Amino acid sequence: MGATNGSFQCYAVCMTRRSIRSRNPQDPRASVPRGPRFRRFRQSLAIVAGVGLVGVAGAGILGWTTYAKLVADLPSVDSLRAYQPPTVSRIYASDDRLMAQLANERRIFVPLEAIPDRVKRAFLATEDHNFYTHGGVDVMAIARAGVTDVFARHGRRAVGASTITQQVARGMLLNSNARTLDRKIKEALLAVKMEQVLSKDKILEIYLNWADLGNGSFGVAAAAQTYFNKPLDQLNDAEAASLAALPKSPTHYNPFLHPDAALMRRNLVLDLMADNGVISREQAQEDKKEPLVPQKKQRFGPLPDSEWFGAEVRRQLISLYGQDRALQGGLEVHTSLDQPLQVSATKLLHEGLMDYDRSRGGWRGPVIHLDGIDAEGWEESLDKVSGPAGMLREWRLGVILPGGTHVGWNEEGQAKTGPLLATDIAWARRMHPLRAGDVIMIEPQESGSVALRQIPQVEGAVVTMDVHTGRVLAMVGGWSFHESQFNRATQALRQPGSSFKPFVYLAAMEQGISPSEKFDDSPVSYGDWHPKNYEHDNWGPTTLHDALRESRNLVTIRVAAHLGMKAVADTAIKAGLVDEMPHVLPAALGAVETTVLKETAAYATIANGGHVVSPTLVDDVQDRLGNIIWRAPGLALGTTLQAPPAPPAADPSSPTIAPVTPEVGATTAPPAAPVAGSISVPSITDSRPVLASEASSYQIVAMLKDVIANGTGRMAGAGIDRPIAGKTGTSQDFHDAWFAGFSPDIVTIVWVGFDTPQTLGRNADGARIAGPIWNKIMKVALANRPKLDFRVPADITLASYNTGRITATDGFKADQVPGASVALHGFGAGTEALTAADTGADAVISDSESDMTDTSAPSVGSSPNTKPQAQKPAASDGDIGVGGLY
Repeated sequence: MGATNGSFQCYAVCMTRRSIRSRNPQDPRASVPRGPRFRRFRQSLAIVAGVGLVGVAGAGILGWTTYAKLVADLPSVDSLRAYQPPTVSRIYASDDRLMAQLANERRIFVPLEAIPDRVKRAFLATEDHNFYTHGGVDVMAIARAGVTDVFARHGRRAVGASTITQQVARGMLLNSNARTLDRKIKEALLAVKMEQVLSKDKILEIYLNWADLGNGSFGVAAAAQTYFNKPLDQLNDAEAASLAALPKSPTHYNPFLHPDAALMRRNLVLDLMADNGVISREQAQEDKKEPLVPQKKQRFGPLPDSEWFGAEVRRQLISLYGQDRALQGGLEVHTSLDQPLQVSATKLLHEGLMDYDRSRGGWRGPVIHLDGIDAEGWEESLDKVSGPAGMLREWRLGVILPGGTHVGWNEEGQAKTGPLLATDIAWARRMHPLRAGDVIMIEPQESGSVALRQIPQVEGAVVTMDVHTGRVLAMVGGWSFHESQFNRATQALRQPGSSFKPFVYLAAMEQGISPSEKFDDSPVSYGDWHPKNYEHDNWGPTTLHDALRESRNLVTIRVAAHLGMKAVADTAIKAGLVDEMPHVLPAALGAVETTVLKETAAYATIANGGHVVSPTLVDDVQDRLGNIIWRAPGLALGTTLQAPPAPPAADPSSPTIAPVTPEVGATTAPPAAPVAGSISVPSITDSRPVLASEASSYQIVAMLKDVIANGTGRMAGAGIDRPIAGKTGTSQDFHDAWFAGFSPDIVTIVWVGFDTPQTLGRNADGARIAGPIWNKIMKVALANRPKLDFRVPADITLASYNTGRITATDGFKADQVPGASVALHGFGAGTEALTAADTGADAVISDSESDMTDTSAPSVGSSPNTKPQAQKPAASDGDIGVGGLY
């Protein structure tokens, strides 16, 4: 205690002395005053703290601004609530057989509950084993990946840490794989947001149906078929692991392309499955012993010979709904395709084109020549040769063996030989004699011999249609869809020639002119244009029946001049035969441009009694839920009330009550109520426009029947024992050969010509070139149909009369005298010389096809895969004139 007090006193004295010294500046013992201790340190600390505070605030503001901007740019996740993955659209034939599939991505959607657990667990173990515990972002996985990337990768690609939720956000909402910080932040923010909006199971369902698993397959169900040709529920653990190995790199781990890498990755996935308790270690080791042997699935292709039809349906769907919905919307498209008829039409067109090619031209030589071919050992050399794109599927490539009479070919891995037909050897000898080593196209015959084949240079097209509905039953757009996708039935604008003439005569029927009316068949000239008949003769006054039956050009010109070309053009345009038409007389002979499909619909309009037909390939379109979203317009099925049969007639002796006649000006009573006992029956409502009356249409049908029976179309009608009608068509210089014909329920149009217009050869008219093809197709089309006759309208009287050349039967309206010809415009039924006022022309008449170019319809633009259509050359002379010949 004493020590303590002493210390205190000493301290007090010292402090007192120090205070005294500090307060007396005069004292020499006084020292320089000092500031507070650590002042500079405190000042520095304050500065640092201030700067830090400002920095933190600035960083906070910048961070918040960046966050706000990123959040503002984030897409909405609401679309995933009702997620519908892109799925295949399917096209069906009329018998509900699957015809074709449209897709950008091959995907089969499977609900999560239908996906086997082993598949789900394999993907979770590989891609995101904490999926059901994290909130969208796996922080531990990010930290682990960061450490690995810093210390263990040494320049290799960074380890990923994206969860399944982040992968869905990146692929479906961001649509970006850019490795940037902004994208990673957006991906994480979206993943967190998705977890708040969607359940875990929904996110997993989306992922397993969305993931790109390579080889054109998207989703686990499509991948199971692609790699193992199995449904999901038949996969074993090893196969499920193989699928789960693919998301990391679908190409590098594709078992078809890189089997060793795929096997290593599969085994790694099996280890991960064992690590996460999905399977046992023992099971993983056992599964690793299973070889990885992918089984390629034969993918569905279009039905045989339906490519032209399917491609046109695809084009129309894209036009209606856009490419994304058409190819990814899961549409169910029901079409009018008659598949057996389509196959037959394709085969018969091929035969017709080959017949023309063989008869009008010679053998053009081999595909290629191989040197050093012996009787043995030629198989490997032949295998290296690829066939031309237009080679038919039933043809084979063969090589001429030493001796020049036998051919060797490979079929299903086996070498075969057979003799060439003697007629083919003789045919080839005229132009290019066959020699050993020539690689040729052949068609094996049942007899064991082989036929020599070559791809024709000429092209053709066919359309068959229901005349009442406009449903296209068959469409062939050329020799080979694989050689050229240019559809000559819908895209090629060609001159119809004399197949246009029925529409000139239909316009005449509508103006009350009868089939027995006579017009002069005598020479006529307009400046330098001197049209003539095909036969270069003149008949004098000729009935319209005979003129149409024998396709007389000069009568047709006079009919068109009498009507005025505006009336003819209006008829052709309203029928849908042309989009526009010059008002010049050569157009009446077919010097206009149309397509095979348009002409088919126009002839159907005549055949069905005058209702304008719009051709349709699609009956209806359903969305993925089965709702009909489109149906072919024009005809609608409804119901109407049908009254019960009338009661028996009253007894004559019973009194009758006279009907009361309403007074003039009296109010009209409302429609009567339905008769008691009426029943509801189906009815069809036809809202289509009318081209011509049923009576006028029938008059043309009756004349066209005689075209086949006794006129230019006799060859086309050979062997058909039922009512048919039709018309030949041949354009200037034999550039186009047509036959257009119909029965009471179907119409078929056949066209033959070169892609770049050139002559088909002397006398290569529609009757000889297109008629036989039409005949064979119609025999097939009519084989299973009932025998029907054309319905005669109630206001038509059938009468037989002498035309001056034959006895004909025509239909006459109530105010027409059968067989009579009356004066028109008071100058003897068109037998006087024509003047400019009679032509109805609004422009100078051309004397060649090249002069008509500016006034004809614009041509369809060609694609890189199509043969270009060159401008048609001018006619060689003016004797026959522009347009139809025969």
